[in-house]
Amino acid sequence: QVQLVESGGGLVQPGGSLRLTCAASGSIFSINTMGWYRQTPGKQRELVAAITSSGTTNYADSVKGRFTVSRDNAKNTVYLQMNSLEPEDTAVYYCNLYVLRYYYWGQGTQVTVSS
Repeated sequence: QVQLVESGGGLVQPGGSLRLTCAASGSIFSINTMGWYRQTPGKQRELVAAITSSGTTNYADSVKGRFTVSRDNAKNTVYLQMNSLEPEDTAVYYCNLYVLRYYYWGQGTQVTVSS
């Protein structure tokens, strides 16, 4: 059984930084994609950033240049470094693992950007 455990959310002022971490456990095929989605009330969950096991990354246009996704394959862990945060980045952030045509999700962590 695959489990994803997120950490690192919280309250930050505009212009500040946060780092999210997601550790995956269980039987995980080595070729996969890990990433982050976010969701606000009344809106669909949207991709923020993703990274394949070979290191290819993909970002939403709204976070390019501000967020950086990275991973440690040996630890099955993915990170999201968020800089220059804006109030519009406020959302619940979900870790995602896509492997063998199946999506796994973390429980979500709240990120609030406010003065």
